[in-house]
Amino acid sequence: MTKTLVLGIGNPILQDDGVGIHVINELRPYLKNSKVTVDIAYTGGMNLLDMIRGFDKVILIDAIKNETCKTGEVKCFTLTEAPTIHSSNPHDLSLSEALHLAKQLGEQQYPKEIVVIGIVVKNTCDFGEQLTNEVASAVPNAVTMVLAELQNT
Repeated sequence: MTKTLVLGIGNPILQDDGVGIHVINELRPYLKNSKVTVDIAYTGGMNLLDMIRGFDKVILIDAIKNETCKTGEVKCFTLTEAPTIHSSNPHDLSLSEALHLAKQLGEQQYPKEIVVIGIVVKNTCDFGEQLTNEVASAVPNAVTMVLAELQNT
């Protein structure tokens, strides 16, 4: 079996930005396989490189903004299929850019496959630990998508 990381990304005090963390908290009881590591990241871009190194597959769960989709919609795509995903830190690279740089520098230990489970959000700026109702209602769907993706591993 493939060595897999399921990684929820977000800021737990910026309302819907923390949706990846909420999905991880709901997923934990279902993930008992020793080949699946579950973790949370409060960062992005270059800082994720150390976290994903050594895994064959990574499933990222994160808030995404998409003006053409309804808030609370859950999307599944590979990192290479993703529209440009920028880090929330203007001084950092996106994960795609960071991986490209690492490969140019000769790094070989990065996942062959990165899947993104993105939950469409609106509010990632207001302080609060609770998700908005639309985004909270998407958490079970995101959990189901992650479990289905793990079946493909």
